[in-house]
Amino acid sequence: MYAQHERIPMKDFSAEVRASLDVGNFVNRAILLLDINQTSLESIVTLLLAKMLAGDERSDMIMKEGRAALMTHDSVHVLAKTVQGTSTSEGGGFDYDQSWICALCSLPSLQRRKVAIARLKHPANLGRTSQEIRFFILVLAPMREKGTKNALETARTFATLLADIECRQKLLEVRSEEEFKQMLHQHAKDLAIQQSYPPRHSRTSRPSVGPFDNFNEQGSSQKCCIGRGLRSDLKRRLPHYWSDFRDGVIGHKTLQKVISTTLFLYFACILPSIAFGVLNDKNTHGLIDVKKVIISQTICGIFFSLFGGQPLIIMLTTAPLALYIKILYTICEDLDLHFYSMYALVGVWNSLFLIIYSFTDASKLMKWSTRSTEEIFSLFVSIAFCVDAFKDLAAEFEKHYLASECTGATAVALLSTTTPSSLLYNDSNTDPTTTLLSNISTQLSTTLASTPECHRDSSILYLLLMLGTLWLGVTLYNFTKSPFLDASKREALADYALPVAVLIMSFVGSYVFRSTEADLFSYNDGEALKVTKFEGITIGMVAGSMGLGFCLSLLFFMDQNISSALVNNPANKLKKGTAYHLDLFVVAIMNCFVSIFGLPWVHAALPHSPLHVRALADVEERVDQGHVYHIVVRVRETRLTTLFSHIMIGLSIMMLPTPLQYIPKAVLYGLFLYIAYTALDGNQLFERIVLLITEQAAYPPNHYVRRVPQRKMHLFTAVQLLQLGILCGFGFSPWPYLKMVFPLLILTFLPIRHKLVPFLIDLKFLDALDRSH
Repeated sequence: MYAQHERIPMKDFSAEVRASLDVGNFVNRAILLLDINQTSLESIVTLLLAKMLAGDERSDMIMKEGRAALMTHDSVHVLAKTVQGTSTSEGGGFDYDQSWICALCSLPSLQRRKVAIARLKHPANLGRTSQEIRFFILVLAPMREKGTKNALETARTFATLLADIECRQKLLEVRSEEEFKQMLHQHAKDLAIQQSYPPRHSRTSRPSVGPFDNFNEQGSSQKCCIGRGLRSDLKRRLPHYWSDFRDGVIGHKTLQKVISTTLFLYFACILPSIAFGVLNDKNTHGLIDVKKVIISQTICGIFFSLFGGQPLIIMLTTAPLALYIKILYTICEDLDLHFYSMYALVGVWNSLFLIIYSFTDASKLMKWSTRSTEEIFSLFVSIAFCVDAFKDLAAEFEKHYLASECTGATAVALLSTTTPSSLLYNDSNTDPTTTLLSNISTQLSTTLASTPECHRDSSILYLLLMLGTLWLGVTLYNFTKSPFLDASKREALADYALPVAVLIMSFVGSYVFRSTEADLFSYNDGEALKVTKFEGITIGMVAGSMGLGFCLSLLFFMDQNISSALVNNPANKLKKGTAYHLDLFVVAIMNCFVSIFGLPWVHAALPHSPLHVRALADVEERVDQGHVYHIVVRVRETRLTTLFSHIMIGLSIMMLPTPLQYIPKAVLYGLFLYIAYTALDGNQLFERIVLLITEQAAYPPNHYVRRVPQRKMHLFTAVQLLQLGILCGFGFSPWPYLKMVFPLLILTFLPIRHKLVPFLIDLKFLDALDRSH
């Protein structure tokens, strides 16, 4: 079969008069079929031809001509001429827009042009580049028609309308033919306005903004450079402030998304807060406990949702912060210092350094941060969640399953002290063997009954709940890929995957297996909000706290900016701009307050922030050679989800200790595993690690697989794994003071990537593997 592909430009609605005339003439009298059940190419074409030629005396002859012209051969079911959209993918490749296709042909017997548009009820697989078709456009034109009105030009007009992914999403949501036609008319008018702008703004209604695009827009002609980035962030974000609330209410399925995302954030924040509260309580011997963590989470979450520049970022106390608090407590214990005073000093110094960073535009350094650094850190965070979960699992098994009382050694030792003659010889006629077995059974029962620490069932239940939470959450999270139920119900189950998994497994652990002993987290009912009395402050403490505060500020700087970069990734199609300097300033103010009150620090969290964006997004599925990809159509950029979820977290303080203590610790750590797993979605480093153990014939058709030699691709993966190994070596080191180097280590990855890695891998391959956002 001979095929020829040709690139054709999109119609310019601002310059070409014929484009607007075609929309005005054809949309109102076009054949429009919504939610048809046909799924095969032949049945769709036959239905559209029948509707288009209804009432024509020569309909049978024209239909025969149309089928012959549209398809190469009836038995092959391949369209002869089509127009289909393409879009540039990451790394310089391209993807087909597989949700729509436009078929066209010219017929000698036809008198005038005809257009038909069908919206399929279910996605149809119509070929290799058309595996998720939702819209089918059919254009028929007379054979003798002038160039501006032929089949191809008419097809270009309607193809340009459907090339916009946001327009397609809106057309999927309309319920009537009249709304569908009005949407096409409105989009044609919008295109005429947008295409009159410079080329970089001509493709979408509002251009998506890359994470560091706005750094280049800050004019260098301004005389005062102090606070310039902060002022630019305010000018950029303030005009959108009220829309940040309005966008959480208006729109198709917006309320449903806001409610599900609010519940997701509530469980995704409250459960780690409890878990890290338990960890901090253990590390500081009760000085920072669960209640303080929840209060800090509530105050900072509400404050950032109202005053933060990028409201999609989620504030949370994290594993590195819990580690730093442990280091600080160890130093205070070793040097006999007042913990709260030292903690407040370190926190204030940290905030002061962050304010300096925000006023001096230090976040511009993140222009040098590439996907490589972000993905190494993101994978490290996932590993940290897994390490915390499996550490607690190991401690649980060591406490109960592997306890000496459960091995039988104690029972054997007790039995061995019994005089053998008392068991083997007696004056009665009883069989000695029976007597021996009876005494052994009696003493063994007595021994096991006197060992209350032997609870192997607790360890098995712990493992069941932890892995059950992970399995149930992941199953529901991936439910959109299953064939069960309809699309809306699958989406709803995926949206509520986390709360459903936690509630079900908490019920199983606390009610179904209520007879099994389970560990509950400790709770201190004392006053949590106390202003620190700076007792015993010395010059040495101030100087030492400044050094600790500087190291902590580097951790905040890197974590905050990497999380912000992942949120502002161009693939998320955010429209309202970035606010790196403003966010850093707001984080500094928040942490200064919580430090003075002895509450735990917070900063932007991974993977909660990118998952928050994904939860508020509408996505479009694309299939390429059997591999399914999700493309973000739009994201509801709203402050309401963060605000509502943290108000709920604040109200949860009234549920301490009951009923929150009914959530088993195993479910909390199962949540850690769930978050770690879902954070791997879209992580190219993890994808390339999997390729190391994947058969080459099964490699996905990614852009880097197509453009980079396999040896170079695996070499780059090995370099990243080496950096990840070094990061894990310092981050999980058994020596607390060595862990303090961890923030500096992340910063060194930037020069390594730009100065050392290019000696190993050519720049053209690095551009495909690790292109900056």
